[in-house]
Amino acid sequence: MPTNPESATLTFESVRAEDFETLLILRTAAMRPSLERVGRFDPERSRQRLRDSFYPEHTQIIVHHGDRVGFYTFRPEADYFKLNHLYILPGFQSQGLGATLLNHLIAIADTARKSIRLTALRESAANRFYQRHGFVAHSEEEWNINYERLPRT
Repeated sequence: MPTNPESATLTFESVRAEDFETLLILRTAAMRPSLERVGRFDPERSRQRLRDSFYPEHTQIIVHHGDRVGFYTFRPEADYFKLNHLYILPGFQSQGLGATLLNHLIAIADTARKSIRLTALRESAANRFYQRHGFVAHSEEEWNINYERLPRT
């Protein structure tokens, strides 16, 4: 992990299928403000979207000073990694936790010489976050922007 002071306080917990509801609570808390801002918050749609992309074997809960503050899903594909989820609870955002984690994932992808692909909700602050970390939009949908970050050697 990177060496900033916050990185030492990040630990991770493995996820099992039984953790789905815990992850749904974390995702809802993290996404609700952005989804409400664009008029798209729907608890059942949120549940289904997480269910459709739930890969416990590639998911980790993010723990900061003993608190579960979010989770991420980072799946290897043949030619790239897919960052399906990266959520940090609102009270823990803008403290460098997401950047610390993302820099770690970028280092993994760069070492493997694979790109990282992800999707962010249009009009979400996450778009600026990903762009600051070298992600470039490659396609857009009605509600989402698809990004890719090419590996650096």
